[in-house]
Amino acid sequence: MLVEDSRSWVRTARGYVMLTKPRIIELLLITTVPAMIVAKRGLPSLSLIAITVVGGTLAAGGANAANMWFDRDIDAVMRRTKGRPLVTGDVSPRGALIFSVTLEVAAFAILSVGANVLAASIALAAALFYFGVYTMWLKRSTSQNIVIGGAAGAAPVLVGWAAVRDELSLAAWLMFLIIFVWTPPHFWGLAFRYADDYSAAGVPMLPSVASRRASAWQIVAYSVVLVLLALVLGPVAGLGLVYDAAAVLLGAGFVWYAVRLLRSLSPKAAMRVFSYSITYLSLLFVGMAVDVIVRSR
Repeated sequence: MLVEDSRSWVRTARGYVMLTKPRIIELLLITTVPAMIVAKRGLPSLSLIAITVVGGTLAAGGANAANMWFDRDIDAVMRRTKGRPLVTGDVSPRGALIFSVTLEVAAFAILSVGANVLAASIALAAALFYFGVYTMWLKRSTSQNIVIGGAAGAAPVLVGWAAVRDELSLAAWLMFLIIFVWTPPHFWGLAFRYADDYSAAGVPMLPSVASRRASAWQIVAYSVVLVLLALVLGPVAGLGLVYDAAAVLLGAGFVWYAVRLLRSLSPKAAMRVFSYSITYLSLLFVGMAVDVIVRSR
C-alpha cells in the first residue's frame, strides 16, 4: 500500500512538472540571459540573473499549465500529446488551474521585488496573451495562430532586458522580433510531421490546412526574414564579429534546411528544420553573449 501511494505521489509530482513544459522553458531561458548580458554590456549580478530566470520560469510554466488545462480535450486526440498529465489523469483539471495561477502570482511577486515592475508586468502580459489570445482564441480559429501567438514566446528577451535596464530599447525589440519570426518556421516544422494529428483535433495549424508546398514556401520566407533581422541586430545592438559570424553561418544553415524541405516536401526534412531551428536560436543568443563578454574584457 505504501509503495502504491509512493508511486502515485511521484506520478502526480512529475505530472505537475510536465504541466510547465520544461523543455520549452529551457529554450526561452537560453534567450533571456544573453539578452541581459547585451543590455548590461557585460555580466549582470548573479542574483539578478537568478531572480529573472526563476521569475521567468514560473511565469512561462504557469502559462503552459493553463494551456494544457484548456487544451486537454484536443490533447487526448493527438498522438504527440496524449501522454500529458491531464489526459492520463495524473493531475486533475482543478489542480492544474490552481497550480497555474499560483505560479503566475509567484512570478509577478519575485520579478517585482527582485528586478522591477516592468519586467514583472511583461512576464505577466506574455502569460495572459499566450493563454487568452493564443490558446483560447487563435489556436483553434486560424492557420495564423502560431504567427501571432509567437509574441508570447518572444517576450522573455524583453523581460531580461527590462530586468537590467528598467526600459526597452530598439535592440530589445529586435531580439523580440527575431524570436517572433523564428517561431512559425520552428513550429511548422513540427506541425508538418504531425499534420494529421492537428486535422483530427480540428486545429488549423498551417501544414494541416495548406498544401505541403505552400507550407514549405512559408517556412522558407520566414527563414529569410529571420536571417535579415539577425544581421540587422548586430549594428543596432553594438555587437561585433563573433556575433556577426554566428548570424551569417547559422542563418545560412537555416535557409539551407528550409530550401531542402521545399525540394523534398517530406516530414523527415521538416523535422530537420525543427531540430535545426532549436540549435539556431540557442547558438545565435549564445553568440551574442560571448561577443559582449569577450569585447568587455
